[in-house]
Amino acid sequence: MSDRSGVSIATRQGELLSLRIGVEADLLEDLLETLAALPFDINPQIFHHLPERRDTAIEFPGYDSWVPAVRKALARNGFPAASLEVRPMIEAL
Repeated sequence: MSDRSGVSIATRQGELLSLRIGVEADLLEDLLETLAALPFDINPQIFHHLPERRDTAIEFPGYDSWVPAVRKALARNGFPAASLEVRPMIEAL
């Protein structure tokens, strides 16, 4: 595997990131509705029965310019700030 430090994928909208939100399974529908209300389109992948601290996760590509709106929407709808994990997309590839 090559060293990708210092490498990013960027467009006019900003750096492309991988955004991941962990949630309890019974709150999945609420989380999806929260994300659907954002002012940009997302294409989430849903992962169930994870051994980590949460049962389900949603992961989707997004830009660094989107992160504040995602954090605000999560907070407004009662999801903890720590539920959002952000990393460069190049690391997710």
